[in-house]
Amino acid sequence: MYDIREWRHAFKLDPNKELSDIDLEKICESGTDAIIIGGSDGVTLENVLNLMAKVRRYTVPCIQEVSNIESVTPGFDLYFIPTVLNSTDPKWITGLHQQAVKEYGEIMNWEDILVSGYCILNPDCKAAKLTNALTNLDSDDVVSYAMMAERMFHLPIFYLEYSGTYGDPKLVEKVKNNLENTTLFYGGGIHTLDDAKEMMNHADVVVVGNALYENLEEALKTVKVKSNHR
Repeated sequence: MYDIREWRHAFKLDPNKELSDIDLEKICESGTDAIIIGGSDGVTLENVLNLMAKVRRYTVPCIQEVSNIESVTPGFDLYFIPTVLNSTDPKWITGLHQQAVKEYGEIMNWEDILVSGYCILNPDCKAAKLTNALTNLDSDDVVSYAMMAERMFHLPIFYLEYSGTYGDPKLVEKVKNNLENTTLFYGGGIHTLDDAKEMMNHADVVVVGNALYENLEEALKTVKVKSNHR
């Protein structure tokens, strides 16, 4: 069992996007704490299995971020189950989760499943549109979601998701100051080591995704943030 509280950095790979085997090797051998496989659209069992099989050649922990029931497959080290706390559609808060447990509950290994309380803050990203997320939030709104995640629902992860744009470091700091036990993940707009350093001043784990497909060499440098926060 991996302890996410020891992580500082993760790369997120989209099964619906292409990477060469050489680039994937660089990512998996970079020293990142984990590879998360997941996306908002075009995620199928076939492309999840294909990507997982390639990542499995390396020793880095491999996690599935579950976006639909159809793509769930054995073989991952951990499973992140998002519950979008600021969604206006109950399907994305508890609906799909209930369906999954109804179908697979008896065979689930609950020790490998971590529920992530998401707060999606970029109104233009695919995830926000897909989940009908209420993104017009002030800092107190976001902090209240974080406090709900930890103190009401006792979730292991609170995930600030800006997906495709760089967020507000002051907001990340404010959220972190209101969390004690829940691990704060930040994702969105991290393209350089300086970006990663700024967000790592407050978040427990920074997640780098889109940058891998836009400027791989710069994205790989973000792993160096770990050495500055040990």
